[in-house]
Amino acid sequence: MKSIDAIEGKILSILAMDSDLTSAELGEKVGLSPSAAHRRVAQLREDGAIMGYRAILSPGARGNPGVVLVNVTLRDQRQETMRRFETEIVDCPEVTQCFLMSGEADYMLHVEIRDGDTYERIHRETLSQLPGVTRLASHFVIREVIRRV
Repeated sequence: MKSIDAIEGKILSILAMDSDLTSAELGEKVGLSPSAAHRRVAQLREDGAIMGYRAILSPGARGNPGVVLVNVTLRDQRQETMRRFETEIVDCPEVTQCFLMSGEADYMLHVEIRDGDTYERIHRETLSQLPGVTRLASHFVIREVIRRV
């Protein structure tokens, strides 16, 4: 990816907060014409700085899920153990994010528990059955304070 200049940095910051702006609105915020703003955004997408757009759904639209952050420790960190875990975790619909971590845990999961489901079931039937898992440490989210993504 090429280096990003000051105007492109501003464009990225603005779009990260509101990607629904028109080219005219974006251009006005960064001091470019609508067509120039559109060209810059297209170039940022082509260069890979912008990987896509998505709708951020409200908790109500997602069924008001409870959130549990789960630290996962594997039996070892061999490439095959990690590959098998990562291959299977993508098929767990309750897991909305999975991060490879440094420190005590190997992975951290963001798990959403939807109405009518329980974390006990997800823990027992899904997470503890993943290949290589030796320890799960669960942290229940009380309230989300800030979200920038």
